[in-house]
Amino acid sequence: MRQELPVPDWARVFDAAPAPFLLLTPGLVIVHANRARLEATRTTLENTVGRHLFDAFPMPPDDPTADGAANLRATLAEALETRRPVVMPIQKYDIPRPDGGFEERYWAPVHVPVLDEDGEVAFLLHRSDDITDYVRQRAEERGEVDRGQRRVADVEADLLRRTRELETLNAELRALGERQRRTARALAGLATTVSALATAETRAGLVDLLARHGRAALDADLVLLALPEPCTGDLVLTASGLPVDRVLGAGDQHPAAVAARGRAVLVPGAGAQPPPAPGLRSWAALPLRSGGRLLGSLTVGWSQQQLLEDDDVRVLDALAAQCATALDRVTRLEDERLRASAAHGLAETLQRSLLTEPPRRPGLDVAVRYRPAAQLAQVGGDWYDAFASGEETVLVIGDVTGHDRSSAAVMGQVRNMLRGVAHAVDGPPSRTLATLDLALAGLGMTTLATAVLARVGPGPEGSPAGARSLTWSNAGHPPPVLVPPSGPPRLLDATGDLLLGVRHDAPRGDAVETLLPGSVLVLYTDGLVERRDSDLDAGLGRLLAAAAEIPGRPAEEACDVLLSRLAPDRSDDVALLVLRVLPS
Repeated sequence: MRQELPVPDWARVFDAAPAPFLLLTPGLVIVHANRARLEATRTTLENTVGRHLFDAFPMPPDDPTADGAANLRATLAEALETRRPVVMPIQKYDIPRPDGGFEERYWAPVHVPVLDEDGEVAFLLHRSDDITDYVRQRAEERGEVDRGQRRVADVEADLLRRTRELETLNAELRALGERQRRTARALAGLATTVSALATAETRAGLVDLLARHGRAALDADLVLLALPEPCTGDLVLTASGLPVDRVLGAGDQHPAAVAARGRAVLVPGAGAQPPPAPGLRSWAALPLRSGGRLLGSLTVGWSQQQLLEDDDVRVLDALAAQCATALDRVTRLEDERLRASAAHGLAETLQRSLLTEPPRRPGLDVAVRYRPAAQLAQVGGDWYDAFASGEETVLVIGDVTGHDRSSAAVMGQVRNMLRGVAHAVDGPPSRTLATLDLALAGLGMTTLATAVLARVGPGPEGSPAGARSLTWSNAGHPPPVLVPPSGPPRLLDATGDLLLGVRHDAPRGDAVETLLPGSVLVLYTDGLVERRDSDLDAGLGRLLAAAAEIPGRPAEEACDVLLSRLAPDRSDDVALLVLRVLPS
């Protein structure tokens, strides 16, 4: 006998829902608001229920550009007229503050008509999630990216302009006397050095290029870069040529430290002054400035005495200016890469938190892998899932279109929704996928996704001991691979229906296979087989060849073999699920 279930207290359920909801009459009078809605808008039931929606939540009277009420009214009318859910774009709708002013807010509204027995609209269920923090964060990130790109473009243009100026000046000075010829040689070397510095992408690479080209350009015995350590302010020295100390205090009287504080040091003859390094008779220490900021210092030294005339000093000033510009550029690049790496790491951590470990099932060995692409921007919608459902084990592999944090967020919604539908809906995988497609359409989610849903249960009557039955349905996803205990691997491509999100009433089919003991089933996303330089058929051929190596291996080891053979360069996201039927 079926157990009688308690009758839900829908008012309590409505009030406890974590999403903010309003229940409206067709005339837009507020019937009820749940706790999440009251907290989001800082209102109370007494000031809300029974009032017209736009009386309870007016627009700022002194903001002529405020269009939230007009947009909201139009989409509510659309929901009443069509009797279908309406999803609004992100909407700015400020809420009143207790002091009489208004607080800027951004919302993601959805209107869902509630129909009576005659098909007429009895109520409107209005959900509006507060996404103000997300909108502001996205605007700040866009601004940072735009400013960074403009800075890089300005720096590169300045480098190109300065290089051309130096090359022109070099051509004009070739016909002059010995002093001018020496200056011309220095300028030619400086032009080469500047061009080399423009290719640096890290501070370590910049120091290496400066050492390699700067000494030759100036015929110097020492080129020394002094950069402040972020935490202590001490100067870290990197030298090419003669040996020097590795660290200086910020207040030291060493020429590099004096120049790092903003004062140039020019010494044509050593005299009684201690040199920056043993054996030097002349040296010049120059501040490195960019945009009015001191970045450190550049010191050049010679074992032979130098006159350090005006032309020589101008060359040194030009080198210091170019070095400072390049140093500022690579520092910004390193900072941007660090921020991008942190953002990628956070997105990847969130994505991995959705991908749980597979269940332990008698007679089955299941292993999973999720490996993101190597590129920092690549965090996408690939997912796997495996869970128990009665005597059956449910397996899922899927991929939401796109490669960004939005795709990863949508993937989490689709994955959890599919898991819930699979638990709630009896029947074959095709019915589960069809129900999911219907739910996505009903909720107004316009995402596209591919997926394979499979159920592994007891073997059919008359099959060998330990065998399992496999029933699966494919929604536009690459076909699973079956590796039998004997014989070559093969593709399970009996079905190949439409992607999820294309048409919610599309027919879907199932296919059935018997998994003998020792069989291995491989589910994967397209990152395992797709390559820019070959078609999908070639990738599937490589997969079948690699799968021939995994019979008899544990599922964990099989995953490692497939990833190492097929995706060693991490050019795309890969989700992988391997199920092995253990020998009886």
